[in-house]
Amino acid sequence: MNLPDYQSPSIIQDILKHSRIAIVGLSSNELRASHFVGFYLKRHGYDIIPVNPREESVLGATSYPSLLEVPGTVDVVDVFRDPAAVPEIAEQAVAIGAKALWLQFGVISEEGISIAEAAGLDVVADRCLKIEHARYLGRMHWLGFNTDVISARRKPT
Repeated sequence: MNLPDYQSPSIIQDILKHSRIAIVGLSSNELRASHFVGFYLKRHGYDIIPVNPREESVLGATSYPSLLEVPGTVDVVDVFRDPAAVPEIAEQAVAIGAKALWLQFGVISEEGISIAEAAGLDVVADRCLKIEHARYLGRMHWLGFNTDVISARRKPT
């Protein structure tokens, strides 16, 4: 699998135009990355739907045990789960008519990607929705920092 195939800037920008995002694995623990991403996206006007059977509500919204129980439509399914859980999540995303499957950093599942792709969903893998929002629509974009490179390493001088 070639990860850059699932990190297309044009697909990412199209996904960022969608407004209803189900975050699978969204936690009420403020120290978790999922919580931070959900908080950020909600603050930027997205309709956030928590999907976590261990939570009753997160960020003021009802949490659902699975995607199949989310009322209404879902545009994007953002996944903060172990890669082994992705195939089932991808099947649920297809079943509810989601438009895109987004797999956060380290959440890489060839089988899950194949399921979503076969059903026509846009797929992004090994990228953070919050970082990509900041890159293309947030302050990083406004200040001209979009280098298409995500790294903490400095270039040798």
